[in-house]
Amino acid sequence: MPDREERFRIMLDMVEAVVGPEPSVLDLACGTGSITDRLLRRFPKATSTGVDLDPALLAIARGTFDGDDRVTLVTADLKDPAWTAALPRTSYDAVLTATALHWFHREPLAVLYRQVGELVREGGVFMNADHMTDASTPRLNAAERAHRHAGMDRAKAAGALDWAEWWGEAAKDPALAGPTAERFAIYGDHADGEAPSADWHARTLRASGFGEARTVWASPSDAVVLALK
Repeated sequence: MPDREERFRIMLDMVEAVVGPEPSVLDLACGTGSITDRLLRRFPKATSTGVDLDPALLAIARGTFDGDDRVTLVTADLKDPAWTAALPRTSYDAVLTATALHWFHREPLAVLYRQVGELVREGGVFMNADHMTDASTPRLNAAERAHRHAGMDRAKAAGALDWAEWWGEAAKDPALAGPTAERFAIYGDHADGEAPSADWHARTLRASGFGEARTVWASPSDAVVLALK
């Protein structure tokens, strides 16, 4: 994924700028724990709660952070209105998420943003790094998509696994075969979500209780939107 590490760096830069180097963080839709891994490498005194529903990705995260008392992993469905009850705390300095919320349609995502607005403490921060599409530039969007997919095709030709192949390998792994089967029983092949514009995210976050919200990083296809409580 192009620019992945750059996005993480910007997110952690802004965490440090807003709430300091010892934050309590909610890693929203944490997957394998990519954000938490980079958070703790940079800020050893940070703590992280990772929440996800995917049993296969959570199995990887549990293996990664086993024995690390800075990390708590929670199984919960973010589309369930009661998901916050499973969390170990009621507020966080920062809530971070990456490449996950495009699985939501706008209406449930707006509901989730309102819940996140209640979890972030006053003066705290929320950031979403994800695919965000500006519908006002369809030709530019098509050109960017073609260029990005050509790069993905070159990477695959050089030996990189694509999404389907990665999951195929996970299904063969003795430790992941069971969780992977559970995962596909929950989600199917892929969710049908949306990728609204960064402006939509900022407006929706401001309507969800955040005082300020704007883009703090962008590529031709993705953006990091930051909201300050």
